[in-house]
Amino acid sequence: MHHNLPDGAKMYYEVHGQENAEKTLVFIGGLSQSTIAWGGYLPVLKSNYRIVLLDLIFQGKSDAPATHRSFDQHAADIKSLLDHLGLAKVYLVGISYGGAVNMRFMVNYPEMLIKSVIMASFAHKPPMFNAIGMAWTNALKAGGYELMLDVMLPSVLGKSYFENPIIPIEIIKTGRKDLHLPNHNLFMLMTATAESEDYREMLKQIQLPVMVMVGEEDILCTPEINKAIADSIPNSDFRIIEKVGHTLNLEAIPQSLALLQEFVEN
Repeated sequence: MHHNLPDGAKMYYEVHGQENAEKTLVFIGGLSQSTIAWGGYLPVLKSNYRIVLLDLIFQGKSDAPATHRSFDQHAADIKSLLDHLGLAKVYLVGISYGGAVNMRFMVNYPEMLIKSVIMASFAHKPPMFNAIGMAWTNALKAGGYELMLDVMLPSVLGKSYFENPIIPIEIIKTGRKDLHLPNHNLFMLMTATAESEDYREMLKQIQLPVMVMVGEEDILCTPEINKAIADSIPNSDFRIIEKVGHTLNLEAIPQSLALLQEFVEN
């Protein structure tokens, strides 16, 4: 389904699970992800919760306007969708790029949240993070998403995943290439990341319960970067998942699900 945003752009979303559930979980994907990225969570969660999956503008099946959106503008888009769905209070989960959007939502619309989960994200950008981002951008310019994917995978999948992959690397690459992600969309998303400023000071005003989880082997949004997020939020719970990298909704589905359910139900 699509929701018409105030500026006319269409945001794609899906609603799964129990229509009359007491608790609604809303998931925001990473940079090059779509609603498909949360498929491993649905079989476990759909019997107890209402689940909303969405593609941010420039992701998946959502529109791709001519100009990029900031993280704050993405957050406003999500508010518009939740208003449209009549959801006044939700649990918001965001990974990586989606986690950065989640942080802006927590600051701008705290009245709409019960709890929030940040997975493998960033509130500030150390030099190594910026260097990886520049490598992705240059690869996209030089060879499109296919080359960018070759450059990207070693920084988003952990060492342990390469040694014992759940899904073979070549199948992951083929599946991602089949998504036919336009260069324009990726450039727009990466522009929002590049223009984002240190957000740690803003996080100090958040009063919601927040869980921050990260993979031990994440070299993009490192445990140190995520610990900085947790340290900036007064009521936070910080967890490290061992022997996994950045893509927790692929590499660590059982572990991240267990932490998510514990946090939501506690």
